[in-house]
Amino acid sequence: MPIDRYSVPSVTKAFRMLEIISESRMDISISELSRGLGLSKGTVFAIATTLEGLGVLVRDPVTKRFSLGYTLLELGRRAFVRQDVREIARKPMEELAERVQETVFLGALNGDHVTIVDVTESKRELKITAPSGTRLPLLVGATGKVFLASMDRERAREVVKSLGLAAYTPKSITDVRRYMEEIGEVREKGFATDDEEYMRGVRAVACPLGPHPLLHAIWVVGFSASLDDKKMVRVIDEVRKTSHVISEALRT
Repeated sequence: MPIDRYSVPSVTKAFRMLEIISESRMDISISELSRGLGLSKGTVFAIATTLEGLGVLVRDPVTKRFSLGYTLLELGRRAFVRQDVREIARKPMEELAERVQETVFLGALNGDHVTIVDVTESKRELKITAPSGTRLPLLVGATGKVFLASMDRERAREVVKSLGLAAYTPKSITDVRRYMEEIGEVREKGFATDDEEYMRGVRAVACPLGPHPLLHAIWVVGFSASLDDKKMVRVIDEVRKTSHVISEALRT
C-alpha cells in the first residue's frame, strides 16, 4: 500500500521548512520561506509559529527571522543515543558544587530566554535552587551577560534594546550604555558576575561552554552572605576551570 496515501500535507510542509532553514547559513525570514516552499506567507507563518511554540524553531527578537531551536538538539540526541551536554557536564558540576559549596546550574540559550537544563544543588540547608526546565529572561544576571558577550557587539546591542533592561533590584543595570560596557568586559574576561542585580541578597558567576556557536553556560549561585568578595574570587577561578574542562570534553 503506497505510503503517500497516508501522508499529511501539513507535516510534510513543516519538515520541508526545517530542511530549508537547516540549509541556510543565516537566519531566514517568512518571505524567504514562502518563496522556498511555494506557499503563502500566512500559511508559512502559521507553521513557523507552531514550531516556535514547540521549541523546534527560534525567532530572533530583533530581526524576527527564524533558526533551528534547542528542541531539535534534544531530539537529535535521543535519535543517535549520544552523550549530551548534561551527561558530559554532570560530574564536573558535582565536583564544582562540592568545592565551592554552592548550587551549580547548566543552562541553554533558547530564543529570548535561558532554559535551565540541569542543576547540582548545594549541600547547605539554606541554598538557591530551581528545577530543570525553568526559564529565565535573557537579560538577567550573569548568565545572560555570557550569552550576549558571545554575540557581535551590534547584535547584542539590538537584542538589549529590543528586550529592554528591567529593574529587578536597586542594583539592576538599566542603562543600555553601561550594560553594553559590562558585556564588553565579559567578552574580554571570559566570565560574568551578578552582584544582587537579579535578586536581592544573591550573587552569581557564569562562564560559557564551547564550542561555538555558544549554546550553553554554567553558573554558580549563592547568597551574598556566603559569597563574599573573598569567596567570589575563588568561585570565579573554579567556575572558569570547570567550564574549560566541560568545553574540552564537548570538543572531543
